[in-house]
Amino acid sequence: MITIHDLHKRFRKTEAVAGLSLEVPEGQVTAFLGPNGAGKSTTIKCLLNLHQPDRGTITVLGGDSRKLGPAQFTQIGYVSENMELPLWMTVKQFLDYCRPLYPNWDAAFEKQLMGQFDLPTGTKLKDLSRGMRMKAALLSSLAYRPKLVVMDEPFSGLDPLVRDEFIRGLLELTGQEGWTVFVSSHDIEEVQRLADRVAIINRGKLALAETSDSLQARFRAVEVVLPDDGRAPVNLPEDWLHAEQAGRTLRFTASRFGNEEGLAAALREAMPGAAHHEVRAMSLREIFVALARAYRLEGK
Repeated sequence: MITIHDLHKRFRKTEAVAGLSLEVPEGQVTAFLGPNGAGKSTTIKCLLNLHQPDRGTITVLGGDSRKLGPAQFTQIGYVSENMELPLWMTVKQFLDYCRPLYPNWDAAFEKQLMGQFDLPTGTKLKDLSRGMRMKAALLSSLAYRPKLVVMDEPFSGLDPLVRDEFIRGLLELTGQEGWTVFVSSHDIEEVQRLADRVAIINRGKLALAETSDSLQARFRAVEVVLPDDGRAPVNLPEDWLHAEQAGRTLRFTASRFGNEEGLAAALREAMPGAAHHEVRAMSLREIFVALARAYRLEGK
């Protein structure tokens, strides 16, 4: 659905995107993550033809992103935390305005979404909470049944209840419609519920791209009780990240976990005499934080 090849984008002295290549498969939810300033929003604006790439190519819906026009935009839904809505309009007026712009607008689907999102049709957008305005924006981006839905920080500023309703509604609709969703967000817990795939960008380049299941399968939080002398070995494997010692306890993140037996053998080799160890699975948020710390250290 989206193919990005060697994308470069610079703003004066700042290189926002530096050779990014990424493929977004059709019919799946891809989470696009990265630290602040990594280039996420710039990439999204390039793929939607809001910015022109300095170098590289982006293919969206089979065509060059630089040639996206009205015909293509009727197949793309876009929701961003920075969307400017006509706040003086009521919800009904806003949808009445949007409806003629999209030949594929589905009035019955609009009605279904209106009920599902519990939007008050007669209320002006300016009088709605931020969460309800985001719901109105989402409805206006989905009612024409797009093939591709792009979201840039859609959960920003939403309270937990609205966020949960937003996520549940999007999950249900994505499953029903078979949409391709490309979502950038700092709300990792919410993204974890949505994502089939995870792509992480760092300093304008792709750091990793894989399924959520494979990413969570290869990361583990490990805690080891050291031998009586309490000394940890100096040269630990490179894939054991952020080793930190407190007393006789050593904690680290194993980033290439295969199985319990393999890790136990590696621990015996690295730390003979260690009393015992514990291993637990990590959430997507914990994995992202561990990787973000590693990226920061690499940049120093």
